[in-house]
Amino acid sequence: MIRAFLLAAVLVVVFAAPAAAHNVTAGADLRIAQTIAGAEVTLVIKGTSRVPGPLRIGVVAYERADGLPVSLEVRSLTGGHTVTGTARAAAEPAYTELRVEETGPHQLTLRAGSEVAVVPFRVLVERGSAGDFLVYGGLFAAGLLLVGGLLTGATSRRGPAMLLSAGAAAGVTVAAMVVVFEPMLPPGPPDGAAPTATAQPAGGRPFAQARMETAPARPAPGQEFTLRVDLTDGSTGRPVDDLVSHHEALAHVVVTSEDGRYFRHVHPLRTAPGRLEVRLRADRPGRYLAYAELEREDSGGQLLTGGFAVEGEPAVAAVEETVAPTLRPAPTLRPAAPVAGRPATIELPAEGRVRPWLGMAGHLIVRNQDGSFLGHVHEMGTAGDRLRFTFSFPRPGRYLAWAQHATDGRIVTMPFTVDVTGPGSASAG
Repeated sequence: MIRAFLLAAVLVVVFAAPAAAHNVTAGADLRIAQTIAGAEVTLVIKGTSRVPGPLRIGVVAYERADGLPVSLEVRSLTGGHTVTGTARAAAEPAYTELRVEETGPHQLTLRAGSEVAVVPFRVLVERGSAGDFLVYGGLFAAGLLLVGGLLTGATSRRGPAMLLSAGAAAGVTVAAMVVVFEPMLPPGPPDGAAPTATAQPAGGRPFAQARMETAPARPAPGQEFTLRVDLTDGSTGRPVDDLVSHHEALAHVVVTSEDGRYFRHVHPLRTAPGRLEVRLRADRPGRYLAYAELEREDSGGQLLTGGFAVEGEPAVAAVEETVAPTLRPAPTLRPAAPVAGRPATIELPAEGRVRPWLGMAGHLIVRNQDGSFLGHVHEMGTAGDRLRFTFSFPRPGRYLAWAQHATDGRIVTMPFTVDVTGPGSASAG
């Protein structure tokens, strides 16, 4: 009986190898924010429970996106099976149901307007664990042995009957032990998960390197242009194509003018392996700063920086592209004069009903004046009529800040400035 229990424990440990990536979870929804066709949407791929079976896809509308038509194409990268459909962005989307034939790597191509994005994902389905096999197998074997013992005992063959009864007891014991101990063991990988790497680099994969450029290279004021981010692995020089969903996006790109009057927080499209693109428009000439937040699989989050110039005569102002800092009330700061290196609370009134966006009720993005520092924190409380953030400013000086939250049909951006004192100043006490 002891040997049987030890064998069961060893088998459960052997078969319960951990999944290869922290973001692989069977049955979970995948949410990817996209800035496409001048609109802000979130693509939702619902988790599926069986294959072959249905795969439901929806497009959640945020800014300038309500009713946006989107074409969908899902292709298996293993067998090549392809299905197509259409969806329409809405605050409460009606999910389009497509059919997938196998688990594993797939590719979703979505088209809206003249833009195309290609999103890699995996169809994952929970598989029966080794523990289930041992539990049901042990009970089945126990039942057979018990019946055999009863029949043998009925023929007055007591020795074999006792052996069969002991075997039945051992089967029941194995099943009971697995039921007790299996929840303490790590789950096994689902069907369709990426193969477990035989050797991981020490400390995880290296950070990505980025080259940021615009097309055209020198955009004019008022002209639409494409900001392109090419990602490469510093150790191999190959395109980085293993980004994981980081706060519901493959990447978050923040673009600001040097004076802070222009601000965009967008989510670029993956257009090729290692390439992210987003279309923008700026109405004033000058130098613009770009920041990309992203995370590689089996690595940490990182911030990549770049810049570009807009040259020419100012265009007619486009209200939606330029943030006017005087339209909204100033935030409440505690303490009123924040001190560098110490937490400060920033509170602002929300405009309208707050909807979760990028997994959070609100976002606070902070930049110092010369652009060498960018910080990003979240409102972690329950969405209500006020947004509260906690942030520690690293150094004394003036900071440009933008608080954001989503309402029905738009993303609200509230810009303001914060003057931060040093720990030894007279007003710091």
